[in-house]
Amino acid sequence: MNAPSSSYRSGFACFVGRPNAGKSTLTNALVGTKVAITSDRPQTTRHTVRGIVHRPDAQLVLVDTPGLHKPRTLLGERLNDLVRTTWAEVDVIGFCLPADQKIGPGDKFIAKEIAGIKKTPKVAIVTKTDLVDSKRLAEQLIAIHQLGIELGFEWAEIIPVSAVGDKQVELVADLLTKLLPEGDQLYPEGDLTDEPEQIMVAELIREAALEGVRDELPHSLAVVVEEMLPREGRPADRPLLDIHANVYIERQSQKAIVIGAKGSRLKHVGTTARKHIEALLGTPVFLDLHVKVAKDWQRDPKQLRKLGF
Repeated sequence: MNAPSSSYRSGFACFVGRPNAGKSTLTNALVGTKVAITSDRPQTTRHTVRGIVHRPDAQLVLVDTPGLHKPRTLLGERLNDLVRTTWAEVDVIGFCLPADQKIGPGDKFIAKEIAGIKKTPKVAIVTKTDLVDSKRLAEQLIAIHQLGIELGFEWAEIIPVSAVGDKQVELVADLLTKLLPEGDQLYPEGDLTDEPEQIMVAELIREAALEGVRDELPHSLAVVVEEMLPREGRPADRPLLDIHANVYIERQSQKAIVIGAKGSRLKHVGTTARKHIEALLGTPVFLDLHVKVAKDWQRDPKQLRKLGF
């Protein structure tokens, strides 16, 4: 592949931060389409979803890792290993810190971890700035600058951003691409993510299933797409994609919650997910969902493998 110009840059950036620090929302805002699952429940990103930002002078590949946390289960440990491996391989690390929350032990834990990755430039991205006034924002910026000093490194940039209000999102892209090495395009023009479609479809179903289930743990929900096949015998101008997927939960008692009274909840999940999947794949979809119990799957290595972890 030939570089469009001598100063073309390309490389990988990853967003880190406590669960629910606004990493996925920022990824989606930068790419301009829905690639990472967003939820107001912490800990919903499980796969490394890469969003690809195409610019005339650069290609920025975003790697979205799960939030790093103190693990309590085998799944938790595997997610943390995945995070650390990712950090060691990217060209720039963006640390997301919400403007509306004071820097806590969780943030310090992550900052200490990234301080150990010496060569990689680190950018502090102050998210959710739409939720605070300018005084509170100024205090947060000073605290973040101080955090770097305490841990013996200097931030390459500190950027306030509101992905929801679209404030400064372009600036984030500018500053991140500046820190990338010079190099050719890594992905073809038009590609937005290198995640297999089946995984993205599973994530969209999972996101729809989590919506509104406030008191149940999002961890205990996994989705596996069993098959995606074009319906046979359809006219070329009216294709239909059949998708069969299983929603796994850990306990029988959770089944009723996901299905709802007379199946109303599952039906709503199906309708919501179908809309997003059709938008993603650009084709009409028939979605067939089944809820299954996989007892305590988060603690069972065999089941984790089966569910793709």
